[in-house]
Amino acid sequence: MSHIFHSKPFVWALLLVTTFFSAKAQDRPKLVVGIVVDQMKTEYLYRFANDFGSGGFKRLTSNGFTFYNAHFNYMPTYTGPGHASVYTGTTPRFHGIVGNDWYNKSIKKNMYCTDDVSVRTLGAGDEAEGKMSPKNLKATTITDELKLSTNFRGKVIGMSMKDRGAILPAGHFADCAFWYSKTGAFISSTFYRNELPAWATKFNDEKNFLKYVQNAWNPLKPLAQYDESLADENPYEGKIFKANAATFPYDLKSMYEKSGAQILRALPFGNDLLTDFAVAAIDAEQLGKDNHTDFLAISYSATDYVGHITGPRSIELQDTYVRLDASLEKLLKYLDEKVGKGQYLVFLTADHAGAENPVFLKDHNYEVENVSSKDFVNKLEAFGLATFGEDVIANCSNQNIFFDKDALAGTGISLTDAKNKVRDFVMKESWVLRVYTEEEILASSGSDPYLQLIANGYDTKQNGELVILESPGTLEDHTTGTTHGSVFSYDTHVPIIFFGKGITAGKSHEKCVITEIAPTLAQLLQLSLPNATNAEVLEALFKN
Repeated sequence: MSHIFHSKPFVWALLLVTTFFSAKAQDRPKLVVGIVVDQMKTEYLYRFANDFGSGGFKRLTSNGFTFYNAHFNYMPTYTGPGHASVYTGTTPRFHGIVGNDWYNKSIKKNMYCTDDVSVRTLGAGDEAEGKMSPKNLKATTITDELKLSTNFRGKVIGMSMKDRGAILPAGHFADCAFWYSKTGAFISSTFYRNELPAWATKFNDEKNFLKYVQNAWNPLKPLAQYDESLADENPYEGKIFKANAATFPYDLKSMYEKSGAQILRALPFGNDLLTDFAVAAIDAEQLGKDNHTDFLAISYSATDYVGHITGPRSIELQDTYVRLDASLEKLLKYLDEKVGKGQYLVFLTADHAGAENPVFLKDHNYEVENVSSKDFVNKLEAFGLATFGEDVIANCSNQNIFFDKDALAGTGISLTDAKNKVRDFVMKESWVLRVYTEEEILASSGSDPYLQLIANGYDTKQNGELVILESPGTLEDHTTGTTHGSVFSYDTHVPIIFFGKGITAGKSHEKCVITEIAPTLAQLLQLSLPNATNAEVLEALFKN
């Protein structure tokens, strides 16, 4: 019998190959933690800096690399498209998540970005809350590429208070994604597995949310210290759930009795609970404990809920960020302890930013409008009926106008003529800057920067025949609080921070775009690129 397989050359070759692949694995961080802060403006890093501690945002910016002039490169700037774009490295034009929800032309009704009627809920949520998956996401994510690269040995877990904030970052091959139910439990769906892992069930059974609703919400710092915000009582804030007033202190026990555990979505303590859940996941799943890189995708969404309700100039929002800063410090310290300093990689960004409240701006002599979307849609439908003799407007949402082509065919008027007539009518609105037709969007040459942003977010199979570009500063239906979704810098400008293994401290003020995050991660982790990205990277990160 030949002894070739026991020869010294073979043994040495085997050792060299093993050493090579082990070294390659060690070049990667043991764990990647992707953090998306919902509705975070880059400005908050400056404006709230005096109230941050040294171990959260300041640790990330001081010891990591910060891109201060990063932008989303498409419209609409919403949560679903934002998370999808960060993790796929491409825009809605290619990954297919064109809104949080949108009008589906083929079925002629609205759909939600992560809807999946083929799955069922795992955990203590109602059935509708758990019928979710990433099936509507057309492109691969950086987390998908990590799973493929490690032959599915590296673990990927996504989590958020929002389903879309957990599901879209986790991608198609994740071990699990978890989102918060109105029952106070973190749930998932059978898309990922047949039952919740034991540690998640234990966390839910402990009803950890209860410790955050037993006391009043008072500012973490003295109220007078939050002088970067408006007065506690002002006319630009809405009430959080069924709070008696939009002022401190908030009686959380009373709010919980009225509205249940869902109040944590719109309280800074929702971020704290999510951090508790992340710590439990790191420990129970042993993330970062072997040579196969793991990935934990965390999306903090209380900032978005509080921002929508109380606005970007509220003390409530400032306190939410101060408390998030403390929560980040807790998470980073835990990673130091469990994974090891210098053994993990963190990136932090946002899914969009947010506008100033238009009433606040108008009160300070900037003539912007707060538009009633209901009034506008009623006017549009009335115009369509009077002009064409039929109700030819199928839907108007997400700045898109959809035509009912079947109804239009009966009028004898061509779609081109109909689009021109409706466009001319909409252009008469004082708050409309431009209305683009489908043909103009698809023919975009890049010479019109706003048209290019619309084109980047436009999917011919899922978007309307006309798209409205609102004037800067315009908001819909917000006399209090704020919203987002536009092409303008107040909605597109977000931070990007890289911190940890392989990252040299530094900063850049050159303009970059959010879709460069995923291909940058692919280079840092030595992975294949997500399949729809154009592969542009954050070059400044590699020059240090």
